[in-house]
Amino acid sequence: QVQLVESGGGLVQAGGSLRLSCAASGRTFSSYAMGWFRQAPGKEREFVAAIRWSAGNTYYADSVKGRFTISRDKAKNTVYLQMNSLKPEATAVYYCAADLPPYRDPYHGEGAEYDYWGRGTQVTVSS
Repeated sequence: QVQLVESGGGLVQAGGSLRLSCAASGRTFSSYAMGWFRQAPGKEREFVAAIRWSAGNTYYADSVKGRFTISRDKAKNTVYLQMNSLKPEATAVYYCAADLPPYRDPYHGEGAEYDYWGRGTQVTVSS
């Protein structure tokens, strides 16, 4: 089993920044990919970013490229999502998830089947 706990959400003004954290525990993660998704009110959940735990390869949704950065700290078993230049449309619950091999989607995006999910953290961007 894997436990994922998100933190770092909150209220920020448009143009501001937030850093989300996802603390993982329960198993070793060398072969995992970790992803961030978000779900806004009344909308479907959407892929934001992913990272291969071992190699550090990163993947982003087009909507966040250049503004969001995903990273991981192996020693802390933690994945981060640095969000800059935030826009009101980024308001959503942000979820961390773990994708175990075999990978359905090598880019760990919308086509992936993530195996474990956190409970989410709320991000609200005011205009």
